[in-house]
Amino acid sequence: MSFEPTCIFCKIVRGEIPAAEVARDADALVFRDVNPKAPTHLLVVPTRHVTNLGDFATKAEPHEIGKLFALAAKYGREASPGGYRVVVNEGADAGQTVFHLHLHVLAGRPMRWPPG
Repeated sequence: MSFEPTCIFCKIVRGEIPAAEVARDADALVFRDVNPKAPTHLLVVPTRHVTNLGDFATKAEPHEIGKLFALAAKYGREASPGGYRVVVNEGADAGQTVFHLHLHVLAGRPMRWPPG
């Protein structure tokens, strides 16, 4: 498994930084965002370091990508059966601040459009 020594999400995956974990297996970790933007704000991350969705899509097996989105759907529906939002930011211009792929699962309030 590949890690980046200074990546905050890699440190969370390794247990060096505590997180409010919701689910974990060998491939993915789901935890609560420490700076939530909705009543439910979860992050779904691969346990190996991948910078962004574009890199992951070119290097991962299709089932790995599907697993991240399946976890987002599972916990999004559990949090809010009436609807939830999944956001993936890629690059600084899109608002990515942690350069380890992560899916934001936002639920528990009405979402507005356009989001940005």
